This record gives sequence, C-alpha cells and structure tokens, in this order.
Amino acid sequence: MTDARSMIIVGSGPAGYTAALYAGRANLEPLVLKGLDSGGQLMLTTDVENYPGFADGIMGPELMEQMEKQAARFGAELLPVHVTRVDLSSRPFGVWAGDQEWRTATLIVATGASAKWLGVPGEDKLRGRGVSACATCDGFFFRDRELVVVGGGDTAMEEATFLTKFASKVTIVHRRDQFRASPIMAQRALANPKIEVVWNSVVEEILGEAAVTGVGLRDVLTDETSEFATDGVFMGIGHTPNTSLFQGLDLDENGYILVREPSTSTNILGVFAAGDVADATYKQAVTAAGMGCKAAMDAERLLEAEAHARR
Repeated sequence: MTDARSMIIVGSGPAGYTAALYAGRANLEPLVLKGLDSGGQLMLTTDVENYPGFADGIMGPELMEQMEKQAARFGAELLPVHVTRVDLSSRPFGVWAGDQEWRTATLIVATGASAKWLGVPGEDKLRGRGVSACATCDGFFFRDRELVVVGGGDTAMEEATFLTKFASKVTIVHRRDQFRASPIMAQRALANPKIEVVWNSVVEEILGEAAVTGVGLRDVLTDETSEFATDGVFMGIGHTPNTSLFQGLDLDENGYILVREPSTSTNILGVFAAGDVADATYKQAVTAAGMGCKAAMDAERLLEAEAHARR
C-alpha cells in the first residue's frame, strides 16, 4: 500500500531539519527521509563556532541531534532510510526506499553536497583532527599554524586565501604547473605573502596518529617522494551536489539545483531545493538552515493556494 503525504523532505542536514521544523509547526506532518548517515557534513565537524546562538560553540553532531529533536517535537516523522528512487514525472511524486513507496504533493530536496576527498591513507583516520574540507568551518582552530591546501581551482584559492587570516603559512599542493582557477583568484593567492606553492605534486598520504603532522608528496614529473611537515590539510578539490536521484530538475554547470530566487522553487511545480544541494556559493550551516525555512514556507504556501482553489 502506498503511503500518501503532503510533504516529504529528503536529507537531514541543517536545511532538511529546519524545513521539517517549519513544516511541522505548520501542521503539515512532514516525513523526513534522513538517510542512513544522517546529519550532513556537520557530522564530520568537531567544534562549530559560527552557528548563531552558541556563544561557546557546539559540536557538529550535537547541533544536528538538537535540530532533529526540535523537528520531531513539532510532529515531523524522521526515518533513517536511504532513498533509492524518485519519480518527479507527475504529482503526487513517487519516493522509494527499497520496497517502501511514498507519494507526496510536495518534495523538498535537501540532500546536500559531498566534499571531494583524496582517498589516500590517513585521510579518514585524521578527518576532524587536522583534515578538513571547509576552511570557513575549521580555519579558526589553526591560528599561527602551517597548513596545506590541496587543489588548483577556485575552491583551493578561496580556501588558501581564507586560511591566511589564521595560519602563519599556507602551502598549496597542485598536480600541474599552473592553476585551473580563474585568473583573478589565482593572482590573489599567488600575491599573498603567506601562500607558497608546491607544483607538479600530489598528496599520497596524510601523516600523523592523533593529529596531522605532515603529508607524503610525490612529484609527478620525477616520481620522487618526500615528506612535508604541516599541522593541517584542507581539501580544495570541490564538492559534488547529491542530485543523481532527481531526474528532470534543472541544474547549473556544476550540478547544483537551480532555484527561482528569492524562492526555493525548482523548474518542477511542487519540488523545492534547500541547502548545499542548491548553494554553490556560501555552503554554510546557517545559510542552509535559512533555505530550509524558505523551502518549508514555499511548500506550505503552494499547498494552501491549491487547497483554496479547490474550495
């Protein structure tokens, strides 16, 4: 038997939980399919010091737990299931997790974006202990330290430039002999006295036990290997928006869902997008939460307008 809903939210980071909170308070009884690894990228972050309302900071997983409890308090149903298929060809939309099927009048996509990682030894073990993919989130913890940024595009330039606010030195490791970044971003980084570059090199290992102590480098031209001391490694190789399930939505050139600003509406009536899956610019927990609020309100207004038209 198909389970019919007025609203389903796919995803469980700040965007998904905030959408669930607002929808719950609007008596829409939203269903949140939060995934098996719920909570989004903040589950990988230790201290969160830039989320409003927490003067002394808060652990990323604790913040997500509080958001989930708050959404549940107002009637959101949260299921730890992984969505395997979505049909957006007609309303009500179909959503599946294995054999379980739901139909929904409105759908909020809050599946986030996944940071690209190197997949080298030491990376997983030291994630959150010197390995990061978010300078804005974690740069503050590396005041007067020496850091490595991996990458050569705009993301790497942004990360490296931002980190110079705190670090004593930032070394960009890039596999080629010139950056892929836009000229203005590359020039800004190269002109910064705190930034140095190791060209034609790749990180093959992240070193350290309890915390990062260095990286293992390989010169792609000579094949020579070396160890490079550092206090932290920041990935600047971009993010991948988690949009593969949602066929039919308009995406930008990097795969982010296009919304009709200032709303969160997509090109399909009844489908809304919030958070990092639709945000290629800011990628912050607070902006994701704001978009989640907007998405819930946009969906509520659509449902109310359609109900009014039927009366």
